[in-house]
Amino acid sequence: MSKSLGGRRLQWLVGAAASVSLMGACGAPQDTLEDSAEQGAPEATAGEISAHLSAGTSSFAAQSAVNVTITLTNVSNRSVSLLSWHTPADGLKDDLLTVTLNGAAVEYTGRHYKRPAPSAQDFITLAPGQSLTRTVGLSDAYDFSQSGHYAVSFSGSHHAASPALLNSFASNSVSLWIEGRPGHQDALEAQDVHAQSVSTTNCTAARTTTITSAFSSAQTLANNSVSYLTNTTPGNTARYKTWFGTYTSANWATAKSHFTAIKSALDTKSVVVDCGCTDSAYAYVYPASPYKIYVCNAFWSAPLTGTDSKAGTLIHEMSHFNVVAGTDDHAYGQSAAKSLATSSPTRALDNADSHEYFAENTPALN
Repeated sequence: MSKSLGGRRLQWLVGAAASVSLMGACGAPQDTLEDSAEQGAPEATAGEISAHLSAGTSSFAAQSAVNVTITLTNVSNRSVSLLSWHTPADGLKDDLLTVTLNGAAVEYTGRHYKRPAPSAQDFITLAPGQSLTRTVGLSDAYDFSQSGHYAVSFSGSHHAASPALLNSFASNSVSLWIEGRPGHQDALEAQDVHAQSVSTTNCTAARTTTITSAFSSAQTLANNSVSYLTNTTPGNTARYKTWFGTYTSANWATAKSHFTAIKSALDTKSVVVDCGCTDSAYAYVYPASPYKIYVCNAFWSAPLTGTDSKAGTLIHEMSHFNVVAGTDDHAYGQSAAKSLATSSPTRALDNADSHEYFAENTPALN
């Protein structure tokens, strides 16, 4: 999956009307959001937020956009805050829904961002009784390539930092009949192979020069990572254990295969970097659409190398592609990534930031 440096301050006016509704699709109008009179409201806990999902119709033809409306309501007697990434406040920019077909999970094919640990500006506040309502499009976020009856519900986030909040705002489930439509495919056949090839779109000349430097540095990071995992005696080395947890031969082999694939993609595929994103994040990709990387506002102020760098961002995003390593976003930031390595080496090996920090190796570990 997805970094949101600074973010937008999405504080709601305490005492405002109980519900605000808007279309979450591209080009939709924006709310007029004001600073809350009550700053620093505690984060919502299970039972304080009610989630409701609805759809204007229960049947969608192949040419029709699949839209659902999500309403989050503060049912407690105090103002509470929510991490905006785990809400549809800015549309569907994360895997916020549980979608199944005949009981089997449906793949999330939407954006995977690189984000930092959240700051105060990444939270929204809901007063008692206040609601947040958004209508969002699912067509480009989930695999609807098969016709059938889909069950859709809101879960908030499949990757909440706190296990207590994981799926704690789960909604009702709606049943939708969706006619199959062409899905995202890993377009390997459309990729020309050019050694060390990177091109840009929507970039100024100066930004293109920056991308070229970052790409070269990312190649160096990937090469160094492969060399380390190839030439170092496998075991609980400080560098490996810090980012991927307690050593096993199988996990070491997985890490090596991931970085080998990342290196190969950077060295041999036609990578396109798009500078058109104006989100506060560092970058994002669509995992089923290699090898296009969208870099956002925070990317430009990041250092070339080092922690949370431009080069590291490209490593992070390259790892997300299904045809590379297919990583997800379970933890953002060095502290959270270190904790993840301790608590779940398996998830650490599936975490994009863990790969980035291993590659950046800052501060340097043996």
